[in-house]
Amino acid sequence: MTPLVRSVCSADTLTRDALAVLQPGFTGTTPPDWLLRRLGEGLVSVGLFGRNVVGPAQLAALTGRLRAEREELIVAIDEEGGDVTRLEVRGGSSFPGNHALGAVDDTGLTRAVARELGRRLADCGINLNWAPSADVNSNPANPVIGVRSFGADPQLVARHTAAYVEGLQSAGVAACTKHFPGHGDTAVDSHHDLPRIAADLSTLQERELVPFRAAVAAGTRAVMSAHILLPALDAEHPATLSPAALHGLLRAPEAEGGLGFDGLIVTDGMEMQAVSATYGIERGSVLALAAGADALCVGGGLADEDIVLRLRDALVRAVREGELPEQRLADAAARVRALAGRARSAGAGEGEGEGAAPAPGIGLTAARRALRVTAAGPYRPLPEPVHVAAFTPLANIAVGDETPWGVAAELVRLLPGTETTTCTAEAAAAAGTAALVDGLLTAAAGRRLVAVVRDVHRHPWMADALHDLLAARPDTAVIEMGVPQAPPQGALHIATHGAARVCAQAAAEALTGRRPSPDE
Repeated sequence: MTPLVRSVCSADTLTRDALAVLQPGFTGTTPPDWLLRRLGEGLVSVGLFGRNVVGPAQLAALTGRLRAEREELIVAIDEEGGDVTRLEVRGGSSFPGNHALGAVDDTGLTRAVARELGRRLADCGINLNWAPSADVNSNPANPVIGVRSFGADPQLVARHTAAYVEGLQSAGVAACTKHFPGHGDTAVDSHHDLPRIAADLSTLQERELVPFRAAVAAGTRAVMSAHILLPALDAEHPATLSPAALHGLLRAPEAEGGLGFDGLIVTDGMEMQAVSATYGIERGSVLALAAGADALCVGGGLADEDIVLRLRDALVRAVREGELPEQRLADAAARVRALAGRARSAGAGEGEGEGAAPAPGIGLTAARRALRVTAAGPYRPLPEPVHVAAFTPLANIAVGDETPWGVAAELVRLLPGTETTTCTAEAAAAAGTAALVDGLLTAAAGRRLVAVVRDVHRHPWMADALHDLLAARPDTAVIEMGVPQAPPQGALHIATHGAARVCAQAAAEALTGRRPSPDE
């Protein structure tokens, strides 16, 4: 039985430290009163999500109101660009994601894209971005990383992770490199369950950790832990709750085989099932702090005052009962406050990039360069309205289902009168593949067809339907907006390496041979 350990600091100090390590979210597009009160009581961080964003002016007003309550404040957001966007959650991102940047493999371009994204965040008053994803996409069946990764080669991922960190931080926004120690070799989404990675320590060192070492060398201000189990490292606890992963690997000196990271360790969302289903959110949060985490991300799903008070009280109670060392909580709170102080002047810029001009078109430029076009033979650009067959998989939680994807909207702009049929796994199961394809052919009514898929290699129903459609209409063009793992198919095959709005725009331009005029 653990002996009772009395706190040597005041109850007010304990409470302020417990609030300081939380990164909560909230609902609405203006800060609620309870959040403003907690900022006055010691809360140092706030996390923003798509539900909080209408547009740049509203977002700047929101963050300005928060800072009127507490000037030294971390305002964080999950803005990867590409498929995962919060700034443009309802329209699609102006930036391609990591996989597109990795396909181009120009670190200067990656740095420029990250800087422009950071500039836009800083203009809205955001000073911590839960990005980039440094995961090596080593498992093609991965349901949650995919195009969020720069690629499958550790060295490629490492150089682009470093470039992204440098670009983002040159705009005055702290990077939070994720998901340590690497979420790429998983076939399970940690939002739903606990992924297990069977890799041994040597594989971990040679593959997963390579990009994180590069991020640390590039000066990443923060690292986000993953809710994944690596038995070779810790057979009992997921990385977020594992002293071996956080203290023994991420913090350990390089001479001892660690990464020597001394910045802020942020957890992935504590309400995710990989942790909360086994430990509960309060117990999990205590274990994460004890393991070496400094900031607890919560608010993607639980976003009210109750969760903040529950976690605050759980941490205070854990210190008073001797379960969480008081000094560990104090050290974590000090790291959060240090970053808040450093990030106080978001948008001021750092280093050689300070004062660089905005680059509003850099995202579309990158998306165009990322296209990989394969033609089965001579291909005539589409001159008139087409019919789009959108094969739509279930969106994972990280991406969300609010953000539109596909090429239909962009084709309508270039070819007015274009129509779309959406096909899902449920429809295929209910009607059967043959009936689904017959319905598409009937709807197309003789028009040229454009089939849009996303990770066709992971979805047998999609692969079967596409096969039958191409057998019936071999002149169909195919747009793959996920990881292009399957061989190219169709009269024309375009791999966009992501489903961002600019990726769709680039694909539509390639299909039609047209670019919209500035007035369109």
